[in-house]
Amino acid sequence: MALIGMHDVSIAFGGPPVLDQARFAIERGERVCLLGRNGAGKSTIMKLLHGELAPDAGEVVRQSGVTVARLDQEVPDDIEGSTYDVVAEGLGPAGALLARYHHASHRVATEHSDAALREMDRLHHELDVAGAWEMQTRVDTVLQHLALDADAPFHLLSGGRKRQVLLARALVRQPDVLLLDEPTNHLDVDAIEWMERFLIDRDATIIFVTHDRAFLRRLATRIVELDRGRLVDWGGNYDAYLRRKEAALAAEAKEWAEFDKKLAKEEVWIRTGIQARRTRNEGRVRSLEALRLERRARRDRVGTVKLQAQEAERSGKLVVEAKAVGFSRGDRPIVKDLTTTIMRGDRVGLIGPNGSGKTTLLRLLLGELPPDSGTVRIGTGLEVAYFDQLREQLDPERSVFDSVADGADFIEVRGETRKHVSGYLQDFLFSPDRARTPVRALSGGERNRLLLARLFTRRFNLLVLDEPTNDLDIETLDLLEELLLEFSGTLLLVSHDRAFLDAVVTSTLVFGGGGRVSEYAGGYTDWVRQRPAPAVTPPPTSRKAAPVPVPRPSRQKKLSFRETAELAELPDRIDALEREREQLYLSLADPALLRDGSAVATARARLETLDAEITGLTGRWEALETIAAGGGG
Repeated sequence: MALIGMHDVSIAFGGPPVLDQARFAIERGERVCLLGRNGAGKSTIMKLLHGELAPDAGEVVRQSGVTVARLDQEVPDDIEGSTYDVVAEGLGPAGALLARYHHASHRVATEHSDAALREMDRLHHELDVAGAWEMQTRVDTVLQHLALDADAPFHLLSGGRKRQVLLARALVRQPDVLLLDEPTNHLDVDAIEWMERFLIDRDATIIFVTHDRAFLRRLATRIVELDRGRLVDWGGNYDAYLRRKEAALAAEAKEWAEFDKKLAKEEVWIRTGIQARRTRNEGRVRSLEALRLERRARRDRVGTVKLQAQEAERSGKLVVEAKAVGFSRGDRPIVKDLTTTIMRGDRVGLIGPNGSGKTTLLRLLLGELPPDSGTVRIGTGLEVAYFDQLREQLDPERSVFDSVADGADFIEVRGETRKHVSGYLQDFLFSPDRARTPVRALSGGERNRLLLARLFTRRFNLLVLDEPTNDLDIETLDLLEELLLEFSGTLLLVSHDRAFLDAVVTSTLVFGGGGRVSEYAGGYTDWVRQRPAPAVTPPPTSRKAAPVPVPRPSRQKKLSFRETAELAELPDRIDALEREREQLYLSLADPALLRDGSAVATARARLETLDAEITGLTGRWEALETIAAGGGG
């Protein structure tokens, strides 16, 4: 029996129906991906299934006792407390108890007072009675893998971090049905891959919306598409969907062409001379009226975005040359000893965890930031266009129309054709009415499309894209890929979208921790195949290929005897530290230890030390492995 479903559900918001007598059901263990164009109504379906919206007609049904949790695209304004408080809130009353215990343990560690110890002991007993210790492990695991600071005030976090906290809250709850709306936005690749394993290993029942095709392919067991008010169940996986969809669209186009031909013939007949009107068949007239009604009721597919890059004159052969570049913020190294050369026509992807310094590296390579050490030489004849992930180039109070042309009525397309701004915006799926909307009223996908529209009014030969794929629908992503593949200039791309990187870039600069940036040939999948296998646990199942790093001739060297011995010992040292860390995590769930405030403080301090040691040793191991492979030693 289905856990949750819709029977003949219809809903509209003043225009064409978002859903028109739609039917849907999900069984336990299914992972259903909901596809559809930006603005089609996918989030509306999520709200209907969650119970936040009521349908105009039909009903949403669920099994008795079924729990549903939803990750929304928008961050509510009324959330207070620390990150830990918000995440634990997903567990209900037990989560509130865990949050109080978390704060009490901090007071014990800092105050060392009898009152604080008594309070923690009391909360400890309540957690025993509630059987909530397993839930604490669940919260700690999700916080760790999403790299969230448990004690950071929620209201001070960035928009992306807030969405990660809300994702963590949804994951720890482990409801019967989990509704995820663009869960990969603002996550780095490691966090996305961990979430994939987390959801698959727990056999979670999920309905999710995503633009990340790698995530979709890994997770989805069934594809359902929202298309012009109808829910179409395509079954199978994403690649099967693409084949079936293409065939269905071709059949639809043929059917509609035949229909339109028949309608045109009947319209000619009804308008013939007086003799035909006297002898016309009234049944045929009624049939024509029915054809007209059917044509008026038909909902054509939303058009596709038309992307055209206005390429400037070719730049010089050399675009950027960096030699031994270093840059730090305070005591933290962002880039250390980076040497690389980017030539005209190169398409370079930047990969790394959130906060590792990808945007900073872009600014160094473009000459916007001076390096602390080393040199950056910029080539000649460069005309740069920059897609900003923070949308700082869009004034929220200006209209869509004014944001593109800065108040002008016409723009030049490809440097020669003048086009009215309204017509140009329709190429990016903005209707004339929508073109007068202020930017603040746009969805995330619409803002991305607007920024692309603004970007492509300019001439450039160096295109810099900083997270361009967030919130774009898959069809627009495919078109953007095609444009970039045809672009003859130079591309610098920051993205966590693995499929997009594979399709577009020819080499990658990868942040490895401690300011190390390594260069690899190919896209994301090529980097995974070439890099040394990580020693951290649990080992990602997709990273077991033998390491084949691309050598840099100017940097090659061989390991010394001492370094060879060190390399052989490092895996065992890292394993030992990780075992000790795992034991500490287990001990922190032991009631006997938790009654001793000083022991808790000591354990937490040791955990911090272990994390730092493991990170340092892992970085050293990867560096030695790279030298060993590149130097032939």
